[in-house]
Amino acid sequence: MELLEEKILKDGVIKSGNVLKVDSFLNHQIDVPFIAELGKEFKRQFADRPINKILTIEASGIGIASIAAMFFEVPVVFAKKSSGSNMDKDVYFTQIYSSTHSKNNDVVVSKKYLNKNDHVLIIDDFLANGCALEGLMDIVRQAGGIVEGIGVAIEKGFQGGGDKLRQMGVNLHSLAIIDKMDAVSGTIQFRKEN
Repeated sequence: MELLEEKILKDGVIKSGNVLKVDSFLNHQIDVPFIAELGKEFKRQFADRPINKILTIEASGIGIASIAAMFFEVPVVFAKKSSGSNMDKDVYFTQIYSSTHSKNNDVVVSKKYLNKNDHVLIIDDFLANGCALEGLMDIVRQAGGIVEGIGVAIEKGFQGGGDKLRQMGVNLHSLAIIDKMDAVSGTIQFRKEN
């Protein structure tokens, strides 16, 4: 999606360790009118699927998933990274490795909010190695639901997670795929076709 690529080039900051900061518009401060355009694009890409729930993971995915849900007119369920005192005890559970924080996270979703009748679109802000998305797919499988697709704002194509998911037959659409980025020169190379 050219609009997102332009925004990344204008406002994104490349840091060492393959980190792309887009916190000025996507995952800290949210540029709502801009993110609404991404939500419309997800609706267009998955319009033929019978989606009745959107699933994401806290915290960065919640904003984009919520805005996309407005176009699908469905609720958002977000997987919590820990089970707090206000969380139901009857949950689906998985572990997800976070390469950003170099640790495993216990992730839960209440069984009240996902079940065998659900046709789920998983949405997240980033895709690197694919661990978070595989964990969310595992939760949907535990619920007996169907993963209709995965929508990602920014895929780091050079980290291989998206290619692995596509080889598994996952209906994955990334709005921008970065094939190369260099912190020293500040350059980003996008993949032209999804």
